[in-house]
Amino acid sequence: MPIKDILLPLVGQPDDRAMAAIEKCVAVAGDLFARVEALAIEEDISVRPRVKVLSVPGDAAAGEAVHGVTDARGLLKSFDDAAVRFGVRNVQELQQLAAADIAPMLARRARLKDLSMVPVKAYSDQSESIIERLLLESGRPVLLCPEELATDLPVALDDVLIAWDHSAPAARAIADAMPLLQSAISVRVITATDEASGDELRSGTALVDHLAEHGIKSSFEVVEIGGSSVGKVFEAYVGRNRIDLLVMGAYRHSRLNEIIWGGATKTVIGRPPCWVMMSR
Repeated sequence: MPIKDILLPLVGQPDDRAMAAIEKCVAVAGDLFARVEALAIEEDISVRPRVKVLSVPGDAAAGEAVHGVTDARGLLKSFDDAAVRFGVRNVQELQQLAAADIAPMLARRARLKDLSMVPVKAYSDQSESIIERLLLESGRPVLLCPEELATDLPVALDDVLIAWDHSAPAARAIADAMPLLQSAISVRVITATDEASGDELRSGTALVDHLAEHGIKSSFEVVEIGGSSVGKVFEAYVGRNRIDLLVMGAYRHSRLNEIIWGGATKTVIGRPPCWVMMSR
């Protein structure tokens, strides 16, 4: 199924990296000829007064935080400018929510979209919370756009890497990414392991055969972990081979296990090394 209807959450402040990520997301949506629903969230925040106030006994208000909202309108303007520039069909909405309500609401809205595009701040608890909810509760794939790399990210996703571990989430990610795989120039399949079993080798070869049935020419290789973590292996491979898009399943192990011990999903969500498409 082609990707034609995209949700783009706009959360946070319109700094240079955020605006670059929004522009790149809109450009990719335009390349897909998709409509984008931009949902900007004014988040209630607490701000400490900058002026030091001398408190007096009984003055409970002294030193307390004052409340404000994030500049969602600035994010929405950045989106509107990009949508006009790239000629992207769009719908725009502005909501004001408490921080705890943002991720659940986005997951509900994403259920009727082909894809959610999420600008990702590196090592941001809020970004991770939004992505996790989308993965676990929307039933739809998520395309991560790392804000810190946005300026240099490609619009055409020509070189694609599939992280294959023969799991159900990985299979789902491949199915969801099929429109992107079919338009790619190069598709590589890797399995990260130090001792590849016969089953793992056969599984990788079988995936290459399956992709060929969809007109996708791909290659398969085993990449050694060598004492690193799987997430770091993906990051290094992406850097060495100038990969545009990483396709992977999310949370092969339990989410709680990854939170406690770490894992590939947690590593990649925390700091995506390129465009990343994830499914669960």
